[in-house]
Amino acid sequence: MKNRFKTWILSLALALCLPAGAACQGMPVYDNTNFVSLVKSLVESAKQTSQLIKTVEFLKTQKENIEKVNSVIKNLKAVREIGRNNQRLIAVMQDDLRDILNSPYIKPGEVNRVTESFSAVVENSLETAGFIDEILSSDHLKMSDAERAEVLKQRELESKEMVTDVRLKTKRYHEIISFRKMQDRINNRETGF
Repeated sequence: MKNRFKTWILSLALALCLPAGAACQGMPVYDNTNFVSLVKSLVESAKQTSQLIKTVEFLKTQKENIEKVNSVIKNLKAVREIGRNNQRLIAVMQDDLRDILNSPYIKPGEVNRVTESFSAVVENSLETAGFIDEILSSDHLKMSDAERAEVLKQRELESKEMVTDVRLKTKRYHEIISFRKMQDRINNRETGF
């Protein structure tokens, strides 16, 4: 019995020395409030993800719309520049061509050549304006916006070249007139020697 008493005291001493967690055993406890809050946060996260997807789709649509507007603006700038170039041509035709044709130093045979050279430029300008109207008003050969912008840019460059060509022609005719005027003064001057 002495042995039993010693084992019983030893086991009691061990039980008192061990930490309380080691002595306790039992079923794990689940907190339902944590589970409910986890489900709520998952549902809220799904809603936010859905909203983000909708926002991304909206932004993609807006980007496409901005690209379309940008293309239209490029087309309008090209058309505006072509219109300005045509106005410059008209101004040159009204002022400079009238001065050239009314000059007494242009010979009658040259009037037709001058008129024809400027008429070709005017016809080309009118053709460009008609072509632009056709491109912008219809789906010219089912062109994309980029192709349409490229064609308009090319026409804009041609229009600038026409303005430069007309300016060079008028400058050349003015130089011819001033040369003939100077030649006439030299030939018809009074000699006082």
